[in-house]
Amino acid sequence: MHRLKGKRAMITGGASGIGRATALLFAREGASVAVVDIDEGGGEKVAREIREGGGEAIYIRCDLTRSEDCQWAVQSTVDEFGGIDILFNNAGIIRRATVIDTTEEEWDMTMDVNVKSIFLMSKFTIPIMEEAGGGVIVNTASGWGLVGGARAASYCASKGAVVQLTKAMAIDHGGQNIRVNCVAPGDTDTPMLQSEARQLGIDESAFLAEAADRPLKRVGQPEDIARAVLYMVSDAASFVTGTTLVVDGGGLA
Repeated sequence: MHRLKGKRAMITGGASGIGRATALLFAREGASVAVVDIDEGGGEKVAREIREGGGEAIYIRCDLTRSEDCQWAVQSTVDEFGGIDILFNNAGIIRRATVIDTTEEEWDMTMDVNVKSIFLMSKFTIPIMEEAGGGVIVNTASGWGLVGGARAASYCASKGAVVQLTKAMAIDHGGQNIRVNCVAPGDTDTPMLQSEARQLGIDESAFLAEAADRPLKRVGQPEDIARAVLYMVSDAASFVTGTTLVVDGGGLA
């Protein structure tokens, strides 16, 4: 349908999982896509897949915890595409542990990747959107940013921060015609979900079966979340800002 024809999008964590699915969907909808990730092999592969399908894409290696890397990634996207209309702050990590078992280094890394990266990427992107007359930002939160979860203290704290940061940014930048929302996925079949099973020492198939215990009786697929993000960045959501869209098969219900 080319709902994003002529739009220029940056996607962090675009090398795999939800980020990859969203990059491919955005490209099919007509957007030029900058795939931003520290995973060179995966990021290059996604960008190449988009180009081979007739779309326009670049890969940018970026350590999202470093200010200079984020600033360079934003400038590189502007240099390539001429501007940025959409920013999907999707990169994230999880450490399954209580506060007692979480090291200070693990806490800092979780907060840096899940929250600081959103602050940095938005800080450098918003002035470009403002100058162009507007834009859309979507941040990836989690159901565990709205309710608590066991043995995931740093993750829950970081995702709760994403929800509140989203609201604050929506208030601050609505006057510049910049909409800011977040998506809160439930358990989704991605490499991160698989890593949770390993961290907890649980058989992966048993972990996935437990995760599917929700009204729709399955875990999410990356494409489920990508379609929700597409809605939020499209004109269909032109009067939606400062909100959190839960996409979890009814898990929180």
